[in-house]
This record gives sequence, C-alpha cells and structure tokens, in this order.
Amino acid sequence: MVKGNDMNKTKLTVNSNGSVKVEGDFEIVDMQGNVYGLQGRTVVSLCRCGHSANKPFCDGAHKGKFEHEATAFELPPRKV
Repeated sequence: MVKGNDMNKTKLTVNSNGSVKVEGDFEIVDMQGNVYGLQGRTVVSLCRCGHSANKPFCDGAHKGKFEHEATAFELPPRKV
C-alpha cells in the first residue's frame, strides 16, 4: 500500500556485487548541471564499479570484477 507522498519518493537500491538501482521521480545531472536525457525512464542503474563503458550508467561489466555485499546499517550521528 502506498501512503501519501511515497509515490513521489525516489528509491535507491544498492545491489550486492553490482549497481545502484534508482527508481521513481528523479533527474540526473553532470557536474556542470547538464541533465542526462533519460528518455522517460523511471528506473535506471548507476555504475558503482567503474568498469561500465556507459558511465554513469551500469552496463553489466561488473560481473565477476566487483564484490560488495550490500547490507544496510546505521550511520553515526551527523556532526553539527
């Protein structure tokens, strides 16, 4: 069940041994603020390993070359 503004949330899923899946309402920009043309996509995967020929997007080149078991944890309190 979707509550209130949850439909507008952007969800990032850190995949074990792979990419970061981004889904929802988002835009991706480069360091100069130029927007990547996503052609209406509401789901993309971003490269975490650096092996993709299509950076910043994942092309599957990480298979067998990148290991990281994605397990959620609590960050320490923010420093103010």
